[in-house]
Order: sequence, then structure tokens, then C-alpha cells
Amino acid sequence: MQGKLNGAISIKYRINHQIRAKEVRLIGASGEQIGVVSLPEALKLAEDEDLDLVEISPNANPPVAKILDWGKFKYEKRKQEQSQRKRQKNVEVKGIRLSSKIGQHDLETKAKHAGKFLESGNKVKIRLMFKGREIVHKDLGAEVLRRFAEKLEDIAETDQNITFSGREVSMILAPKKKAEKGK
Repeated sequence: MQGKLNGAISIKYRINHQIRAKEVRLIGASGEQIGVVSLPEALKLAEDEDLDLVEISPNANPPVAKILDWGKFKYEKRKQEQSQRKRQKNVEVKGIRLSSKIGQHDLETKAKHAGKFLESGNKVKIRLMFKGREIVHKDLGAEVLRRFAEKLEDIAETDQNITFSGREVSMILAPKKKAEKGK
């Protein structure tokens, strides 16, 4: 009964007769320190209370074992891992493509789309591709990206500054932190 059980507990625990140490530092069912006892004595104490002996910290010297209800312990660990997964935020990087000859209205429309992405907590990568001889005027492409970032400066901060790579200019905007939104 160690290891992953139904995909829940990711840390492996040894219980009862799976424990290999000769003596353990024992913690009672109510959390009190019992002290260092031999393994057979610890197993007997756990059996007397109709509970299990679980090795909590196997790398300690001597290993730490606790008397507890194994089923209840598994259930609580599973719930704890599920709540941690719920709180975890997956940030995606959404993409917006621009042109160096983009009109003002088109730029505003693209900025609105990027604003929606940022408000939902995602990052936005703005890419500007140079076509043909436009590559000669890299400064115009960088200026378009700066204007785009200015339109979103109240809800976004620059995560990655303007970078040139081949025929492309790009930058990444991230949503502003919550503390900064209040200011």
C-alpha cells in the first residue's frame, strides 16, 4: 500500500511491516512525541489503537513514524493535491501578428484583442514580419511595436523587450501584477 494510489499520493510511504528500520522516532495518534522506540514496539502501539504505523520521514536518523489512520491520511493528501492543482494558474502565450504598414484603426483593434488576452491572465507575443524590402526599415517596425505597447500600458507590462530575429521583430507583454493594478 505504498506509492501512488489511484493517482493521488505522489510521495511513497512505507506502512506497518514495510518499514525496514530497527527503531523509529514515534509520534502518537494525537501528535505527541513518544520518543525513539523499537519497530516491534511501535507496531504494537499502533495495533493497540487500531491504527497504522506510517513512516513520515524515512531519511531522518532514526526515521520518523507516526501512528495514524492510513485511509484518512490518503484521503487528506489527495484533497490537498487537488486543491493545489486548482490554485495553479496555467499561463498561455497568445500571439498577435502585425505589419509595419498597419493603419491606426487596425492597430487599435489588435490592441483590444490583446487587452482581452491580458485581462484573462495570458501573456501576449506581438510579432511583426517584414516582407520584401521592408527589412531595410527595422526602426519603423520597432516603432509600431512601441505604439502597440503604449496602447496597453495601463493593463500590461513588458515581459520581453523588442527583439530582432531574421525578418521578424517581436516583444512579449504580460498582465500587470494585482498590486500594481490598485495603484
